[in-house]
Amino acid sequence: MSGAAPRTDGVLRPHPDDAERIEAFLPAPAVQNHAANLAVLPGGDLGCVWFGGTQEGVSDISIWFSRLAPGGHTWSAPVRLSGDATRSEQNPVLAVTPEGQVWLYYTAQRAGHQDTAEVRLRVSTDAGATWSPPRTLFPATADGGIFVRQPPVVLPTGRWLLPVFHCVATPGRAWVGDHDTSAVMVSDDAGATWLRRDVPDSTGCVHMNIHPLADGTLLALFRSRWADHVMRSVSTDHGWTWTPPVATGLPNNNSSIQYVPLRDGRLALVYNHSSRADATGRRVSLYDEISDDGHTTVAAPVPGGEPEPGPAEGGRTAFWGAPRAPLSLALSSDGGHTWPRRRDLEVGDGHCLTNNSRDKLNRELSYPSIAQTPDGALHLAFTYFRQAIKYVRVRPEWVERG
Repeated sequence: MSGAAPRTDGVLRPHPDDAERIEAFLPAPAVQNHAANLAVLPGGDLGCVWFGGTQEGVSDISIWFSRLAPGGHTWSAPVRLSGDATRSEQNPVLAVTPEGQVWLYYTAQRAGHQDTAEVRLRVSTDAGATWSPPRTLFPATADGGIFVRQPPVVLPTGRWLLPVFHCVATPGRAWVGDHDTSAVMVSDDAGATWLRRDVPDSTGCVHMNIHPLADGTLLALFRSRWADHVMRSVSTDHGWTWTPPVATGLPNNNSSIQYVPLRDGRLALVYNHSSRADATGRRVSLYDEISDDGHTTVAAPVPGGEPEPGPAEGGRTAFWGAPRAPLSLALSSDGGHTWPRRRDLEVGDGHCLTNNSRDKLNRELSYPSIAQTPDGALHLAFTYFRQAIKYVRVRPEWVERG
């Protein structure tokens, strides 16, 4: 992978060493660009949302939106879809309802305090051309904030399932993620009202990603705050109850994952094939000491081998700083129990001991999103060094030929 600055013009080009792979860097509207999510929009356009600004947690972080027409060769100029000058707006998710509306979910928090986050919503009835004013869908509570990262699922029964995670505050301490848990917001009236269903024993399991399998079972995969393994849980009653998450055979580095069922019945997962076992350092500050006025100071990492900082109370503590690379695409033919076919999309050292994008100190390849279009192509978008969102198009056979 070249160290040259990405060419963020949105133009699709074949990979210089792989004609089966088409890629582009989306136009970058800000110093930092992170946390992409893809969706196929009404009419067939591919939509991509992400957040951009000075740095994650700073109040100039906003949601951005770009689109690619079917058969198109260039991603559109980004449009900003949020602008609260008092909050950092993050983790956007696009979802298309059965009626053809496009719902944009995203979070809004004070500075680096995820325990203050609320989930906001905007709705488009014209495939993303115009949007309703933002409104708060799920407010923060007295004991913590609420976050989204993964798209909702609409079941054949008409039930909507929106996975969320709860960023739990610890009195007297800054939020670090030690006590985060997952839940599913359930709606049986097309999003008019919601009920929360907690995932049992899910402390440390976040970014819950749900899809139905061929037999009707719902499979959820999770990011692990402990930076050990991708976790899994299932539901056999339409998402009302969930089994306690258990470890899969895949590593996780306390960074986001995403999977999607393919048209041929297999599952495709994009993730970082790394964990804390690969770390050479540990972050001592998730947000580089961001203050409420946006001032930042890069925190020094803890060298490998030194004792880990302890949690606020007894128990485990979240691990930050495991390398966010390589970025890998894996296939499963047995409902996600095993993933025998894997090929790396991007490789590098995945350095993420700081979120500093101004000085280009971050080299992570992370927060992937994946979608399949009716022609069978796989579309992926992910964070490239926090400088840009990179787009890649391949076919499932590309993994098998790797």
